[in-house]
Amino acid sequence: MSNGANALTWTSSPAGPLHGEIRVPGDKSISHRAVMFASLADGVSRISGFLEGEDTRATARAFTQMGVRIDTPSASERVVHGVGIDGLKAPAAPIDCGNAGTGMRLLAGLLAGQKFDTTLIGDESLSKRPMRRVIDPLAKMGAKIESNGGGLPPLSISGSRKLQGIDYTLPVASAQVKSALLLAGLYAQGETRVREPHPTRDYTERMLRAFGWPIEFCEGHAQLSGGHRLRATDVVVPADFSSAAFFLVAASIVSESELTLRDVGMNPRRTGLLQALRLMGADIRETNAREAGGEAIADLVVRHVPLHGIDVPVELVPDMIDEFPALFVAAAAAQGTTRVAGAAELRVKESDRIAVMAKGLSALGAKIEETPDGAIIEGGALDSGEADSTGDHRCAMSFCIAGLLADGPVRVLDCANVATSFPGFLELANGCGFALA
Repeated sequence: MSNGANALTWTSSPAGPLHGEIRVPGDKSISHRAVMFASLADGVSRISGFLEGEDTRATARAFTQMGVRIDTPSASERVVHGVGIDGLKAPAAPIDCGNAGTGMRLLAGLLAGQKFDTTLIGDESLSKRPMRRVIDPLAKMGAKIESNGGGLPPLSISGSRKLQGIDYTLPVASAQVKSALLLAGLYAQGETRVREPHPTRDYTERMLRAFGWPIEFCEGHAQLSGGHRLRATDVVVPADFSSAAFFLVAASIVSESELTLRDVGMNPRRTGLLQALRLMGADIRETNAREAGGEAIADLVVRHVPLHGIDVPVELVPDMIDEFPALFVAAAAAQGTTRVAGAAELRVKESDRIAVMAKGLSALGAKIEETPDGAIIEGGALDSGEADSTGDHRCAMSFCIAGLLADGPVRVLDCANVATSFPGFLELANGCGFALA
């Protein structure tokens, strides 16, 4: 393992069966929102299962900069002393969102309604991610947000703007854009309605309701009005399905494997990969299903079975957008051909994930053809070699899975950003049978 500035390289070697019981870190999306809403609530909220990742810590730091006291009694716990919906203070310096696209987009909506000016900055990767689709609808509400050419960060957000609720239909389904508009709507006159071409994750809606804000929502639609208060509440963060996804795929494709994943968040807007893997023949059982804080949770038991290629149903795409790098590896290990379409969103994530996964898997001998909005992947044997994640945490972990099946070691380049979403990945993976170094 080498560790320089952004130059962490892992080597993933062929491994035997994967076994054991594991709990992956807390859900990143819920951790972001829990800190935000607890900060704006009246009273003290306790968050357990908080993801100790760089992205979520950046969000917590942002609210500390704005006058919120956040205590850390132990790892994965936060005690947030809320300042109320109108209690944030102007930060003394720009707010650094790090690598967190969720953090920046949601904060843009939230800060558009404050009395003070703010600037949002990010790391090199985040500074290349498009923000225009948040800026434009927020401008329709009366927000003033200036950006670099083409709508890129940093974002300069003007305070003391009178926001007005709007009825807005998203041109492209995005939980982050929807959430940004709803957060601006907390500060707007009248009602804010957001409609989506396809239903997306409803974490923001569920958590606003849990914190006592009146909101109506159903698949593809959400509406709320300004002028209410949030009340402190305790949040239990489930294990992140996106992090569990790597182990669901790994145990599905490595012979004689059987893994149990504990306390996994089963929000139906997140579990498209589960359905896709089952269509490919995967053996994944849900046990101990329950609910915590308005979110469905279950333990998942996954056993190895040979997978076969499928045409991924386009209606599943919005519900598995973060899991496609792992699915690409499953497809490369399956018998037959897998076709992915309708996933153009992958080209504007932390990297162009279609291009990064196609290039990396091709370097390992996979037969994969890029299309504008997806890929065609023919299953077959994988070779040893080198795959460059280009700093994308999900691509890095996916190439580590590919190394389990290759005919020799796979060097995975630029893995430092894995810490943004999955601290402790290497140790947890090795503990259940990976050979990562």
